[in-house]
Amino acid sequence: MKKYIAIIALLCVGISVFASGFDEAKRDSILRHISGAKIPTRTVNILKLGAKGDGKKDCLPAFRKALKQSAQRGGLRIIVPAGTYYIKGPIHLVSNTCIDLQEGATLKFAPQPEYYLPMVKTSWEGTFLQNYSPFIYGYGLHDVAIIGKGTIDGNAATTFATWRKDQRKDRDLSRQMNHDETPVAERNFGKGSLLRPQLIQLFCCTGITLSDFFITNSPFWCVHLLKSENVICRRLRYDAKLVNNDGIDPECSRNVLIEDVSFNNGDDNVAIKSCRDNDGWNLGSPSENIIIRDCRFKGLHAVVIGSEMSAGVRNVFVENCTYAGYCKRGIFVKTNPNRGGFVENLYVRNCEFDEVEDLFYVTSMYAGEGMDDNHFSTVRNIFVDGLRCNKARIGGIILQGTEAKPVSNVTFRNVDIKEVKNALSMDNTESVVFSSCHLGGKAGVPTQVTAKDNLFSSH
Repeated sequence: MKKYIAIIALLCVGISVFASGFDEAKRDSILRHISGAKIPTRTVNILKLGAKGDGKKDCLPAFRKALKQSAQRGGLRIIVPAGTYYIKGPIHLVSNTCIDLQEGATLKFAPQPEYYLPMVKTSWEGTFLQNYSPFIYGYGLHDVAIIGKGTIDGNAATTFATWRKDQRKDRDLSRQMNHDETPVAERNFGKGSLLRPQLIQLFCCTGITLSDFFITNSPFWCVHLLKSENVICRRLRYDAKLVNNDGIDPECSRNVLIEDVSFNNGDDNVAIKSCRDNDGWNLGSPSENIIIRDCRFKGLHAVVIGSEMSAGVRNVFVENCTYAGYCKRGIFVKTNPNRGGFVENLYVRNCEFDEVEDLFYVTSMYAGEGMDDNHFSTVRNIFVDGLRCNKARIGGIILQGTEAKPVSNVTFRNVDIKEVKNALSMDNTESVVFSSCHLGGKAGVPTQVTAKDNLFSSH
């Protein structure tokens, strides 16, 4: 009996400690491990290597020369002056390299799919495979950066962006290979398939800085950080409204800082992932230690965790963010009984939205998938302090766990929704605490009883 009392006491202590507040000490500890890339001091001007910013000449050979020189010389900062540089194929980065897109400079990629072959190691919606090369790609690198106030234009509207309606066959095949645990070397797509490449993907890289540039017309996800760490994404700007133009997707990555970013995306602004189903369980590499702060959200959803999260997600901080326009949902955690994995230690503080469909939505039944499966996800330890919106057209706070694994240890403080249709909906939850929350407006003092209210008056 004493043993069980001790266990209960420890659980209660854990809950009370988590509910005590925003864990600034943990956040600051994470920040100490994030420095981004070391920027080389030696420079080369892309114009001196044969590039021409006229929007016509193929400048890929000049970038390849610059990258070769960077590898030979131990690192270079590649200066790209104002102009439009047409690129017929992918830029494959090398370590110790910075591309400096100066104000007025645009990298405009050719839209033809054949230019993005041969295939490279990549992943697609949480499944590892070989596919078309991302337009800017790095694998197994360290200290890589893209900086400056220029533009990266994927120019994908006429080709890749049209593929979604016909992608189901290849998408389903990739998922089946995942579930069957087909060797990754045999998961070959590319030519003849319709799985779109990412605009920028950094895979197994350490020391990354992406800052200040503008992103538009991506073929798929805009910035995909896959199995990477020590990342800074700062002051990026978006007008990326083609199909599935997620802004930033950290996947199986750690120690990531996303700050002062202006989103305007045709899909999720930040979508934190950690592989799908079997690939995630076998990899066992969670996305963790991710800080999102001082951002301006606009697009489908502001901050999403999942639904590809089978290797787990933990230690996510969303702080001091606001909106630049409409978002369908504010904070959205999504998983289902196909996924397994966990989502834990999510902190949200001082964030504001205007009109949304749902403000804060956690579901373990996303898309109704996997309801006959038994890979239930653990969702626990969520702390929210200072979350506001003017109107939630459908839901204010929604928590949907499963009987097998309820959503647990959740604290809401200072949540204010001025107007909401369905203020609160909770299924299969444990240890949910509310403090100083106003869902649908703040109540005033009670009115006085009048003769009209008298239950015994005759009518």
